[in-house]
Amino acid sequence: MATKSHPPLMKKHSQSDLVSRLKTRKILGVGGEDDDGEVHRSKVRITRCPEIKFSGREPLGFRVWLVVSAVMLTVLALMALTFPIQLYDAIFDEELVGTKMSIRLYGGALLSISLVIWNALYTTEKVIIRWTLLTEACYFGIQFLVTAITLVENGTVSNKALVLVFSRVAFVGISLCYYYQLGRRSKKI
Repeated sequence: MATKSHPPLMKKHSQSDLVSRLKTRKILGVGGEDDDGEVHRSKVRITRCPEIKFSGREPLGFRVWLVVSAVMLTVLALMALTFPIQLYDAIFDEELVGTKMSIRLYGGALLSISLVIWNALYTTEKVIIRWTLLTEACYFGIQFLVTAITLVENGTVSNKALVLVFSRVAFVGISLCYYYQLGRRSKKI
């Protein structure tokens, strides 16, 4: 009897098989670009970590604005915490009616907002940065209303108070401008 020799068994390694690798990557949604030019990431990562990063360039001067806002609010908060009467006198040119405690509480709240802005400076997640900008715009908007109402009730308007009111309007505008610019979808080429 003659023995037939069988051909050697060939193992199929899916890692080395190009077609199999491409099919696996397609199922997982990893790599490659679709028709819109978006690079896919793992579907597992997308479902577990749905973070939205900047997909393009940040608006011009955006990080500078965050630094300016954070520094300005931190300095103002520290002034309100340490020198509440002098801070009030510098803006309103009149004697303090309430207690120092209310201005110090204002300083504490302001310091908390500045810490949020400092943390937003180091993140690239669009949602966190947009919420930070919205928080900042709400703060400046409320400051504008409170300052304007106080000036109308007192009946006295100083140049410093007018500068404060108009600067609040400008800060609301800048924060909302960046908020809407970050909310727009990037144009696909």
